[in-house]
Amino acid sequence: MNRVTKATLSIVMFVLTSAGIASAQNNAPNPYRTIAGWAKLPDGREWGATSAIYPANDGKHIWIAERCGTNLCVGSDVDPVMLFDADGNVVKSFGSGMITWPHGMYVDADDNVWIADAVGYAPVPEGIGHTIMKFSPDGELLMRLGKEGEAGDGIDVFNKPSDMLVAPNGDIFVADGHDAGGNNRIIKFDKDGKYLLQWGSTGGDHGQFRDPHALAMDSQGRLFVGDRGNSRLQIFSQNGEWISTWTQFGRPSGLFIDDNDILYSADSESNARRNTGWKRGIRIGSAKDGFVTAFIPDPEPDQDNSGTSAAEGIAVDAAGNIYGAEVGPRTVIKYVRR
Repeated sequence: MNRVTKATLSIVMFVLTSAGIASAQNNAPNPYRTIAGWAKLPDGREWGATSAIYPANDGKHIWIAERCGTNLCVGSDVDPVMLFDADGNVVKSFGSGMITWPHGMYVDADDNVWIADAVGYAPVPEGIGHTIMKFSPDGELLMRLGKEGEAGDGIDVFNKPSDMLVAPNGDIFVADGHDAGGNNRIIKFDKDGKYLLQWGSTGGDHGQFRDPHALAMDSQGRLFVGDRGNSRLQIFSQNGEWISTWTQFGRPSGLFIDDNDILYSADSESNARRNTGWKRGIRIGSAKDGFVTAFIPDPEPDQDNSGTSAAEGIAVDAAGNIYGAEVGPRTVIKYVRR
């Protein structure tokens, strides 16, 4: 592509994405091949629904939390949180009896593992879920945000929190509200869990959400929010000022931004009923200019009649390999460059 053509396309894309408009990005090349069955569960276990996934800081190991062979860990005695080596073998695990519905995951600069336990469950004598938990790499619980088993919209409670992220200065961001009609807000805490501020409400305007499902941060410190129910992502400052809205990355269920500001967006829901004209799959592009440069299509043959398929959570290792955590098919797929 010559410089004039590329410059013209850049101007057009800037205008379209600034207006929140983009044609369906379904035809970018797919430079990846699929490796199914990469991760091996111990003791003959079967995969449950899986959306929580994040690379360890060494760039080789991958943390994954699955829902205990089904779609709920209540009553299970297995460890839902596992660390896999490059060959897909479990090298450590934890979390038995502590997590009911692992949804989002983040690994901070000190290798602590953060889990969003998104569904509340209230057995006697005490509840579980609706919380954000910070674990050491060995599974010691270091911090809990929210109140176990209690849903709400106050500054110290959540209602199905979907994801969290720790900024370089230690501030904690939580995407609160898995349901399109739920809390629909982003909450910011300091490194000690002290409430700082929040923004968002239910709707489709700038700064509003319907199911804020995923978070990522680029090298500029901008916060990307996968606003799944509105089939878009929104970009904010760390104090909640709206910067831009992009629709060219589909209906984001999962987001990941690597050290080179490459943005990976997992779309597990687009179909004729939701985000018409868009195909499911993983879209890859620039967090700087918004260009989509690659697309890994969802292999599901009947996307219009299934609820969710292929990758919902997404992670990338230091070698550029992509890992898709799948809720519907209940597995984790590895994608490597051809």
